[in-house]
Amino acid sequence: MPTGGGKSLCYQLPAILLPGITVVVSPLIALMKDQVDAASENGIAAGFINSSLSLEEADGVFSQLKNGKLKLLYIAPERFAVDGFIGRLQDVTLSHFAIDEAHCVSEWGHDFRPDYLSLSRLRERFSNVVISAFTATATKKVQEDIISHLKLNTPLRIRASFNRKELYYRITRKSNANQQQAMGKLSISTCPSC
Repeated sequence: MPTGGGKSLCYQLPAILLPGITVVVSPLIALMKDQVDAASENGIAAGFINSSLSLEEADGVFSQLKNGKLKLLYIAPERFAVDGFIGRLQDVTLSHFAIDEAHCVSEWGHDFRPDYLSLSRLRERFSNVVISAFTATATKKVQEDIISHLKLNTPLRIRASFNRKELYYRITRKSNANQQQAMGKLSISTCPSC
């Protein structure tokens, strides 16, 4: 699905409807914060655990999880390498793992992150928990890699068009003499404060 196509809703809605917690694996701290803020604004109990939190703050989030106060937990893939993290997840009722930006799993993807490979352990440790993978950028090869690394069994693949009707593209030919002037106008119109 393209950016802005509603991928987040594909795991947020089940998080509300299903018992237990949905764990969302997300590659960026800023993205986690934005997602948690947006979920909270919409009345969905959400939290994150990442390197921006102190140990005490992370323990506070785990307490909320154990007490059933959260429906969504956002984490970075590196968290699975932290001693005891998976064990702590086994202490709560999980309903879903959602892997956001799943193309990071693939060595063929443009944003490969080695720590995403550790997510293959999810199927081994949490065999009854649903695993979903979401990305706006996955070639056929990257999709196969994602399915293989995450050990997804006969996954349903949903693809949407990347055509964004709200975007308008225009190509204008310019001579070398006019090129610098055109670039200046472009930067002013797209970045007025530059």
